Amino acid sequence: MCLIDTNIFLEVLLSQEKKDVCKKILDATIGNRYLSDFSLHSIGVILFKNGKENVFKKFVVDVVPKVKIITLSKELYKYLADAKEDTGLDFDDVYQFKIAEEYGLEIITMDKDFNKVRDKIKVTFVGHIA
Repeated sequence: MCLIDTNIFLEVLLSQEKKDVCKKILDATIGNRYLSDFSLHSIGVILFKNGKENVFKKFVVDVVPKVKIITLSKELYKYLADAKEDTGLDFDDVYQFKIAEEYGLEIITMDKDFNKVRDKIKVTFVGHIA
């Protein structure tokens, strides 16, 4: 079971350099992938900012039904600041980290900042899978 980081979806949605590798990851994780509510909102913000509202609509129709959207338990929000202090991660990454920790999920990402929590949760970097 894996939490797919925002950057994996955006790589595909914005047709960026590693889109083919990211597509393979998404195909390989069907049925086992989770998406945080924060990632869903971030994807929307970025696509709207880039004038790609139709891409967001297609994403919501085609992809969202195939992932489980999860949120951080409200009781755990009070630990985000402590987790930031402990790990040095920024808000969006510490949120992803705490969700992965709460649900016992591996994070699949391209964000090397997650090296800071590899001793706490399983992290797989796109550069190391193909």
